[in-house]
Amino acid sequence: MTSNEKRIPVRSEVPPADTWDLSKLFTGDEAWDKGLAAYEKMAEQIPAYQGTLGKSAESLADYLEFTRDLSILEERLSYYADLRQTEDEGAGEARTMTGKITMAAAKVHAALAWEGPEILAIPEKDMEAFLAHPRIADYRVYLRRTLRYRPYILSGKEERIIALHAEGDGTVSDAFSVLTNVDFDFGLIDTPEGKLPLSQSTWSVFMERPDRDLRRRAYDAFYGCFKSHATTLAALYSGSVKQDVIRARIRGYSSARAAALFPDNVDEAVYDNLINTVHGSLDSLHRYYRLRKKALGLAELRHYDVYAPLAPSVTRKTAWNEAVDQISEALAPLGGEYVSTLRNGLLGRWADRYENKGKRSGAFSAGSYTADPYILMNYKEDSVRDVFTLAHEGGHSMHSWYSVRSNPYMHYNYTIFEAEVASTFNEELLFRYLEKNADTKEMKLYLVNKRTDDILATLYRQTMFAEFEKITHELEEGGAPLTAEVLRSEYRKLLEKYFGPEMVLEETSDLEGLRIPHFYRAFYVYKYATGVSASLALAERVLSGGAAEREDYFNFLKSGGSRFPIESLKAAGVDMSAPQPVQAACQAFSRLVDRLERLLGTDD
Repeated sequence: MTSNEKRIPVRSEVPPADTWDLSKLFTGDEAWDKGLAAYEKMAEQIPAYQGTLGKSAESLADYLEFTRDLSILEERLSYYADLRQTEDEGAGEARTMTGKITMAAAKVHAALAWEGPEILAIPEKDMEAFLAHPRIADYRVYLRRTLRYRPYILSGKEERIIALHAEGDGTVSDAFSVLTNVDFDFGLIDTPEGKLPLSQSTWSVFMERPDRDLRRRAYDAFYGCFKSHATTLAALYSGSVKQDVIRARIRGYSSARAAALFPDNVDEAVYDNLINTVHGSLDSLHRYYRLRKKALGLAELRHYDVYAPLAPSVTRKTAWNEAVDQISEALAPLGGEYVSTLRNGLLGRWADRYENKGKRSGAFSAGSYTADPYILMNYKEDSVRDVFTLAHEGGHSMHSWYSVRSNPYMHYNYTIFEAEVASTFNEELLFRYLEKNADTKEMKLYLVNKRTDDILATLYRQTMFAEFEKITHELEEGGAPLTAEVLRSEYRKLLEKYFGPEMVLEETSDLEGLRIPHFYRAFYVYKYATGVSASLALAERVLSGGAAEREDYFNFLKSGGSRFPIESLKAAGVDMSAPQPVQAACQAFSRLVDRLERLLGTDD
């Protein structure tokens, strides 16, 4: 390696201060092993409870308290193993732990397969009496939600068979993650700073480079790697879709999408309203791409041009501590407790900060009931995008922090539908703060362009992803094989629809549909789009309101899983069952495009 060639460090080279502290879960791998043994020992008590749930409220409470404690221990074991694995997807020790808890949990869930049918067999009159008992108070939400599943719960024997299969449910997703994060070698890219490694984490940095030839070379190398594995990637995604469809059919849902939306009590019309409303606003998106083409002075807008900065003269490096300072100032309207808690966590060891070899790409927040709300980052100081990502994940973590402190375990865990509100709310406040404090026109342009791109990515792009998932699952349900050719063809149609006539797509552009990790968690991505729509409305409500509006927002954060997401958002002041919030978000995007045109001096 030459002196001007940078290398991604291996995990052992990362300073502990830059990593998360998992000791609140387990003090180490040896303690985790003991925890697993305790979990397996505790599970031996399960048969003693079978047949007792309908005897009395006391008997039901005894069982629920037992399963609560068992579930908390399982959560700790799973989180520790999963987080350790994300540190280095190729590390054998962590993968062994993940495999052990997956197998142990599958056995436990199989042993508990009788629970649902037995609860549903309790006569309605008796159940209502049980629900009024003081010892059942912490479990009422859980029980009422269980009762909703009555049409889809099978016999105890059938539930056990399904539970036994659960161990293999994550195989295709795991194989995708290992293939793309560990086995793929994207190589090195020649830059003025030397040869720099191309990876899933550095990909976005290369796409933001002003040098168009550098972007093209990085794009070709990146998608060239995906192209060489396209058939395998298509087979993995097809397998994931098949699993979704099979599970839905076994339980009697009308479709895989209906099964995915049922737990949140979200009507499929909400999903369709999102797609239809965004379709009605694609002219604003196409106008933005026309503006981008003109501002960059391009004869043709290519797929590798969509992230290029429109203010290339603005460069900015933001160290981790500086990013935390900016986020703290931006979120000051939420008050001292919120800001100081998040600040201490980010400056402490909530977060695993920087990229290392084999580390999972991207970012996430993992909030658990007994430990810190951990954040995985692959933070890069030369990407302002990562400051926004940190604020985003901080929103998730603070949502978890409030939820844990306001709810019993059995319903502390809020839905992803709600989670994307808290995260994108923080992004909106950060944007407003940075723009207000920008001291040059160039910086304002940079930030407005950044915010435009962020809303585009969250609202329009995630809706495109959601439409792709709808299409692929409907094809599978209709008996059409999901080959690489079919998947690429359907994805290319969507690219053409959303990017519009200004975009010249590459031959490999449709391979993007085979590289999105969220597709292995079906019908999840639409919640990003609904979330940003809700958060924009709530941010405006909080910032333009007073103490009551802020308290409504905190009550939303504290509600956890105590209400269904549409209900909790209505209480906070936004109705996501109607199209208006999505329409308003599209209008906010259009206004940002207007501002960009003025800043660039390219008004049509």
